[in-house]
Amino acid sequence: MKVDIHKLNKAFENRVRLGIMSALIAGEAMDFNRLKELLDVTDGNLASHLKALEKEAFIEVQKSFVGRKPNTKYLATRAGKKAFAAHIDALEALIKKQTGRG
Repeated sequence: MKVDIHKLNKAFENRVRLGIMSALIAGEAMDFNRLKELLDVTDGNLASHLKALEKEAFIEVQKSFVGRKPNTKYLATRAGKKAFAAHIDALEALIKKQTGRG
């Protein structure tokens, strides 16, 4: 049985984007600082990957104020959850094929 690697989504090939989506799928909305701390990346690095995922409509940005301080939260969209699940399924199929479990 062949595994269709074309089902792997290029948007999730980068480890930071994979980490962002994993964090957002596992929980609810997460703010910028929490994602930065969790993934141990710089502000600029995180911001560029968040913008790329937002451009694909895989994440949604929610801006608000906590007191007088701006707060930006991110959450996975329905389309993002679906695309990420398909990506993970394709990875699992590839692993199963390589280990003889599929």
